[in-house]
Amino acid sequence: MKKIIIGARGSKLSLAYAAKVKKLILDSEAGLSSDLIEIRTIKTSGDIHHDKKLSEIGGKNLFCKEIEDSLLKKDIDVAVHSLKDMASEEIKSLNIAAYIERNDPRDVFISFKFKNINELKKSGIVGSSSRRRDLQLKELSKDTKIKNIRGNIDTRIQKLKDGLYDGIILALAGLRTLNLEKHSTQIFSTEEMLPAVGQGVIAAQCRKEDSFINSVLEKIDHRATRQCATAERSLLKTVGGDCDTAIGGLAVIKNNELILSGQLFSDDGEKFFTHKIKGNIDDGTSIGKLVGNKLLNLAENNFIKTK
Repeated sequence: MKKIIIGARGSKLSLAYAAKVKKLILDSEAGLSSDLIEIRTIKTSGDIHHDKKLSEIGGKNLFCKEIEDSLLKKDIDVAVHSLKDMASEEIKSLNIAAYIERNDPRDVFISFKFKNINELKKSGIVGSSSRRRDLQLKELSKDTKIKNIRGNIDTRIQKLKDGLYDGIILALAGLRTLNLEKHSTQIFSTEEMLPAVGQGVIAAQCRKEDSFINSVLEKIDHRATRQCATAERSLLKTVGGDCDTAIGGLAVIKNNELILSGQLFSDDGEKFFTHKIKGNIDDGTSIGKLVGNKLLNLAENNFIKTK
């Protein structure tokens, strides 16, 4: 049997995600041995330019572009991404064949000086890599000073230890995956900080034409996660914008209904708009469009859709 080659970024977190996908495939494919699945690291533009804001170098999809290029060139068979890093517009010849069961989507505050965000003094500096988090944080603690931070989780925590920041904001899912949750100081509720679209979800992508890999990945696809991700990505696609657009979106399934919450900040960051809709669990695309269009209507001229 031909080797299955999984491509991912070289960070500890990305490799942990790739290893999880590999294990799920092995668990679901009787007779497939570990030596028939190879994990290949691919350096992305987002990793190379780690000292600049993503908005300055072309947006968050820079964590996915080179991996998708390798998939298109057939250098790899499966691309593993953090779903929140993926553009809402998919490449037509590629397919997210598996959404791995979602980890905790919430954001966390980490500090070695303060127990929670409210204890920060006016001079306190919080590291954040997301405009969404920046503005949500300002709503929770208006005097907080926010400074851009880049790098993998270990790097960011080290910068915090070195005293470059008084606190940092990270995704809980990444910390849990790397067994670093012990560093969490405060876990924000989704009402306090609505997560990024797709936060906590691993996406396994392949070529649409590759029927074998599609069939392999379909066996590890988590239906409820797919339903929620479909709604969230439909919301993101409807609103449009760019990597500087501050938008949050989270879908959950309760009592066999899908509930999608969306939050959009104005271009100047001074206002935000929220909307929530519930509906059929299989109507994620239409629910996402409804929430997205409602947010655009609420924002009116405060948000200029860029695409």
